[in-house]
Amino acid sequence: MSQALTVDEPRVKDAYAVCRAIARREAKNFYYAFVALPAPRRNAICAIYAFMRKADDLSDDESMPREERRLRIEQWMAEWHSFCQGGHSAGPVFTAVRDATQRFGIPPHLLDELVAGTTMDLEQDSARGPDTYATFEDLYRYCYLVASVVGLVCIRIFGYADPRAEKLAEETGIAFQLTNILRDVAEDAGRNRIYLPLEDLAAHGVAPESLRMRAAGAPVSAAERALLSTIATRAERYYQSAQRLLPLIERESRPALWVLVAIYHALLKRIERSGYDVFSRRISVPLVQKVGIMVIGLMRMALARFFS
Repeated sequence: MSQALTVDEPRVKDAYAVCRAIARREAKNFYYAFVALPAPRRNAICAIYAFMRKADDLSDDESMPREERRLRIEQWMAEWHSFCQGGHSAGPVFTAVRDATQRFGIPPHLLDELVAGTTMDLEQDSARGPDTYATFEDLYRYCYLVASVVGLVCIRIFGYADPRAEKLAEETGIAFQLTNILRDVAEDAGRNRIYLPLEDLAAHGVAPESLRMRAAGAPVSAAERALLSTIATRAERYYQSAQRLLPLIERESRPALWVLVAIYHALLKRIERSGYDVFSRRISVPLVQKVGIMVIGLMRMALARFFS
């Protein structure tokens, strides 16, 4: 492994500044947690987020055919691998991410897995019907790649010594992604994507096509509510792993993880309180509540520093 660049180098500092701007503009729930981190860790998290954002944008650009999107992602990753092996920088995001991976010992294969998750939807032929997952085990693999891998990267930045943290971080990522899936059921169905397992839809008598063709303003049916409640119950179980993860990471990083878990869990609770009406509007955590959670996180960070 080559020598890590120092954050004092202007090029690296500028690269991190670009990544922070991307995170501030795009991260929504994540950025409120970033604020509660010490600067070096915050820089690294923002760099990883910017890398993820680019992969997602390439994957979701529906102005291009799926095959072209796959090709562009492959080319982008080839540039990343070349840069990691000493090639010329392809931009500030790569510069920041390479520094972050070297600084915090992030295994390269985790970033490869992260990008593999963004391309899973591109592997299916949309002409044959919506993107679907037959079982929860199939969906778990997708959630692992797009969310759990992020958690495994983040705990390296947060710092941990107990190996149990890795499985708990994996399951925390599952909780977050299941929450996202619940929130985005209507939006995803409109894009020909059904992330609710087919076995669960069948068990509750909900046809995938009914989610795609719902009439505007139609109330949530009892079958739909029971279906979504099944997913929420699974998510609640995985949020218990997040609580067990908190004491295993370094003290100064715990407030940031606490903020992230609190915001995502609050989102799940709002979905549950709405009676699972994720069709008439996109449910979100109000800004004032996010700011309140962030303030508590900052207070926890101050206490962590005081007692460290």
